[in-house]
Amino acid sequence: MKFFFQNLKPETSSQVLKAVEPLYKEFIPPAMIRRMSKTVKMSSVVSQFALKEAGIKNPDAIIVGTGIGCSQDSEKFLKNVLDNNEEFLTPTYFIQSTHNTVAGQIALGLQCHAYNFTYVNTSSSLEFSFLDAKLQINDGEAENILVGSTDEQTDRTMELYKLNKTIKKEENLPVNYLNSTTEGVIWGEGASFFVLGKDKTENSYAQLKDIQISNRLDLDETQQFIEDFLAKNNLSTQDIDAVILGFSGDTKADVYYIKAMDLFENSALLYYKHLSGEFNTASGFSTFMACHILKKQEIPEVMVINDLTKNEVKNILLYNHLGGNDHSLVLLGKA
Repeated sequence: MKFFFQNLKPETSSQVLKAVEPLYKEFIPPAMIRRMSKTVKMSSVVSQFALKEAGIKNPDAIIVGTGIGCSQDSEKFLKNVLDNNEEFLTPTYFIQSTHNTVAGQIALGLQCHAYNFTYVNTSSSLEFSFLDAKLQINDGEAENILVGSTDEQTDRTMELYKLNKTIKKEENLPVNYLNSTTEGVIWGEGASFFVLGKDKTENSYAQLKDIQISNRLDLDETQQFIEDFLAKNNLSTQDIDAVILGFSGDTKADVYYIKAMDLFENSALLYYKHLSGEFNTASGFSTFMACHILKKQEIPEVMVINDLTKNEVKNILLYNHLGGNDHSLVLLGKA
């Protein structure tokens, strides 16, 4: 883990970007691995890491956000339906194809009978999960909550994304993420898990201060949207040390980020989707990076847009959306 930052490499020339997977057999019994889809395997491992680092055996709630859920098993089930003329189907793929499989499998592994919930909101699923956890902690219903996000790729869905131009055409690669003139993105996948706690501990990375979500936003409302959010938290754009923007290389979608950049003349501007690809819950990756930046007080060179250096990073603002919809702002502070 300690070499994670040094090993970050931008990927600009493939249409889809696969998650770098660990050796699952070190974390999951071999008999179980066979029955798990990629998204369940990824989530099981990273949730173990998160809980171990937080020193929590059993959380008071498990909340998972996902955009397309267990799509590998959904595809297998639908293929079965077609191949067998809708007869003699095994229910396994169907049972494992539901979006809440991930949260359920984690709870089974932990024998955790607490609140278990899955949010499926295109690209703001993680932010809604955070919001739920924050409300529960503020209301005194829970003290430590496991919150995560996960999405996987499937062959058929990737083919369809290429057909409807969600994914960039071959001839438009490599992608220039910050100055793209073409539409479409490099599609990624991944899982990110966090433990939200009521109190600060010596293991705390960051403080989750506030979240704002807007399904629709006109381009000329972008700056107001951000300024209002900061004002609500008694902050101005001057108080934000770093801004992590979701530049995806899709010229139509990235205009929002360009608009947002104009507000932050004195902030370090960062981007991350050249490392993770674009996907429904890509903001999980940026949240993970932001937490590390706040804890280590250093910004990875590979993420930097402008050459503004900060002696101390106290407040980080994350701004993300997917294809111009589901705009989310997350404010993180130094723990």
